[in-house]
Amino acid sequence: MNQAMKAVVLNAYETPLTLTEIARPEAGPGQVLVRIKASGVNPLDIKIAAGKADHAQVAPGAILGIDMAGVVQAVGEGVSGFAPGDEVWGMTGGVGGVQGSLAEYAAVDAQLLAHKPSSIGMREAAALPLVFITAWEGLVDRARITAGKKVLVHGGAGGVGHVAVQIARAFGAEVYATGSASQRETIEGYGAVFIDYRATSVEEYVQQYTDGEGFDIVYDTVGGATLDASFKAARPYHGHVVSCLGWGTHALAPLSFRAATYSGVFTLLPLLSGKGRANHGTIMNEAAKLVDAGKIRVLLDDRHYTLADVGQAHAAMQDGSARGKIVVEVA
Repeated sequence: MNQAMKAVVLNAYETPLTLTEIARPEAGPGQVLVRIKASGVNPLDIKIAAGKADHAQVAPGAILGIDMAGVVQAVGEGVSGFAPGDEVWGMTGGVGGVQGSLAEYAAVDAQLLAHKPSSIGMREAAALPLVFITAWEGLVDRARITAGKKVLVHGGAGGVGHVAVQIARAFGAEVYATGSASQRETIEGYGAVFIDYRATSVEEYVQQYTDGEGFDIVYDTVGGATLDASFKAARPYHGHVVSCLGWGTHALAPLSFRAATYSGVFTLLPLLSGKGRANHGTIMNEAAKLVDAGKIRVLLDDRHYTLADVGQAHAAMQDGSARGKIVVEVA
């Protein structure tokens, strides 16, 4: 008979999440049983809980939480590379019918996991997977970033944005990032040239920083009108625009007239489809190397939450009071 564990359950949309006890899962073939130590909170969690995430709906009774860090308790049949006691991290559930990380344990597809970087704690580790994978897929997998490229990141102080800035810097790119005046210190602290998007037009900053040529890579983490602005900022022939929020209706003419290219990033696809999961594990291994090399730092909200405080953690994400990624400590 399975032992019990504590978990936070979504019983109905737009109602408070419920802390309860359920049966503890076991590691099946290809899975690793993880004792979860920390669960990262993302804006998507709020939308899912409200039933407003059309691209990531879950059924009532689900356990949310996309990001996690923890310790391996048991290894299922056919799994190699992990052993009990290993510290691991990854973007491991919370959508697509896969159990999330707001629980004491989860049976996780081993392909999604990597060994946690040794230089950071569980809170920091749980804050990084979704934003790192999203940034990496755009810059590395789609845009094929290399040293010397001029990269523009829209929303450089945001969750994905501040990580994208650091990844681009780690690859030797020349990095620029947009934000509001109050975000200047944060953006410059991560090594990018700050651009005040409210005070400077696309044409002005393209002229100022690229002599009118445009940027080699433009990463839009904002969507809407910002994606339209991205098309105008791309370098002719060789420019590549990437967006993780390209969900609206947009005119492609500005991009087409530059003979530039566009790629969309949909980080949830491996969890939703079951395909491509091994790439996420590979990316998390690369993330661990960069973190341990001191090239990636996560902007972390300094408030502490437990499983009993998940409602407060979600409220802090929703009301705009968060100053960095919010993490729920499970252990």
